[in-house]
Amino acid sequence: MQHQLIVYNSLSRKKELFKPLSPPFAGMYVCGPTVYGDAHLGHARPAITFDLVFRYLLHLGYKVRYVRNITDVGHLENDSDHGEDKVEKKARIEQLEPMEVVQFFTDRYHQDMDLLNVKRPSIEPRASGHIIEQIEMVKTILENGFAYVVNGSVYFDVHQYHKSRSYGRLSGRILEDLIAGNRVLEAQDEKRHAEDFALWKKAAEGHIMRWPSPWGEGFPGWHIECSAMSSKYLGEVFDIHGGGMDLLFPHHECEIAQSNAATGKDAVRYWMHNNMITINGQKMGKSLGNFITLREFFEGNHPSLDRPYSPMSIRFFVLQAHYRSTLDFSNEALQASDKGLKRLLDAYETLQYLQPGEKSTVEIQQVEKKCYEALNDDFNSPLAIAALFDAVRIINSVKDKKESLDQTGISNLKATFETFLVNILGLKGESASESKKFHDLVGSLMQMVLELRQNARQNKDWPTSDKIRNELSRLKIEVKDGKDGATWSLP
Repeated sequence: MQHQLIVYNSLSRKKELFKPLSPPFAGMYVCGPTVYGDAHLGHARPAITFDLVFRYLLHLGYKVRYVRNITDVGHLENDSDHGEDKVEKKARIEQLEPMEVVQFFTDRYHQDMDLLNVKRPSIEPRASGHIIEQIEMVKTILENGFAYVVNGSVYFDVHQYHKSRSYGRLSGRILEDLIAGNRVLEAQDEKRHAEDFALWKKAAEGHIMRWPSPWGEGFPGWHIECSAMSSKYLGEVFDIHGGGMDLLFPHHECEIAQSNAATGKDAVRYWMHNNMITINGQKMGKSLGNFITLREFFEGNHPSLDRPYSPMSIRFFVLQAHYRSTLDFSNEALQASDKGLKRLLDAYETLQYLQPGEKSTVEIQQVEKKCYEALNDDFNSPLAIAALFDAVRIINSVKDKKESLDQTGISNLKATFETFLVNILGLKGESASESKKFHDLVGSLMQMVLELRQNARQNKDWPTSDKIRNELSRLKIEVKDGKDGATWSLP
């Protein structure tokens, strides 16, 4: 089956037909976390969003190299070019080595993502492990005339870049407006313009994470890491770059500028940004102090939560909104997601032991068709979920014997749920594998019981045959005798 995938490109601000550079290969880079604290709901949204993209591209037959970075150096307070490194600050407070902080919170991030059923990326590079690549890219940008050195620090010259290439294309910012609105920053005397940004920073006395460079001991700026690591693993031009809307400016805008300044090419063909999660209309985030960590959701130990919520409820909550729309948190919304997920998973379990009829009296092909149409239209997970709820109605109607599905119909519906609910949306019961094993075991045992009853009937051992049937009836297991043998069903 051929599918035309349409992706909304944040750079062109329109939907475009996805055409990877070298099919069937597709390269995808997503900005991962800065590891100095536990992951919160705002971290879960991009992880789940691009996990959906990853899963669907794999399903369509692409060989995907998915790179998601870990920022462990160079991300300063307030996303600026001055102040304390976020990881170093945490290390100072906790009296730890910075890399202890990094390892501790990286491990916890992985644990949280595993619970959310987020697939591990193909490559997960750390900024601190790619200092050489970052230094080499900075040297190239300097050689090309788009940066300058001051007192051991290297700054990108936004105005020089803007003369020949447009700065602000991704975010829609106009440089002249930025110039007019910029306030005077600390260390402004080092920069030629307030809009310039650090590629390499001289390490102040006492700064722990520092490396030798042609300009003296220092550390890389926040933006250069992504350009250096994406080009190393995906080439100078690759297919998809993703991240949260909050990274659009300045982080991704700076990435575009420095990559183009280094290679003369636009590095990314399709920019994708998930929107924010809000609480009462305000962005959720650590800087605002209104975030709820994923562990607090799972344990229910936060004043804003009425009870714990399972990782799958959180995943379903995120997928119920299109990734480009704002998602507002409330207990009521989570409760509704919890109930909706339970309906889907209950129907999926019912489907495992649904008994076939002689013929189908209901159409099921539209369910799969609608799921594909939804996901091919910019990964529209809410519409795909709506199509699966159409199937829930069918499953419950067949269970109640109001409608019928033959064996082929049931098999097709099972395949549709397995493909879209489990493999692509990544939703599952908290113990889905155990549940499937249980149903498989029950099926095998029932087959053995019915064979024993059939042997008793053939031997005219009516008391044994009736006893088996009566005991099954007592357990509310209905047995029907037909010309092709006996079938069974649960209420």
